[in-house]
Amino acid sequence: MPKPKKIPMRRCIACGCNKPKSEMIRVVKDKLGEVTLDLTGRKNGRGAYLCHDRACLDKAVKSKALNRAFEMEINDEIIEKLRDSFR
Repeated sequence: MPKPKKIPMRRCIACGCNKPKSEMIRVVKDKLGEVTLDLTGRKNGRGAYLCHDRACLDKAVKSKALNRAFEMEINDEIIEKLRDSFR
């Protein structure tokens, strides 16, 4: 009998809950320092995961979780781009 396929789990940087990778949104910082949403989950760069919930994005911004995850200051312009593409 074959083993069931293992489902990759990821932790939300805002609320800390574990969910399957397919249910999360990946935010990526590339080599140039640009922070974007990665809807495919395959872009190169440092990734951080958020629940598919606007409240988690707001919580991550307020607690500076994105700043810690990417070890850089996330400016308001990037935050607005993330909010616009989160819809």
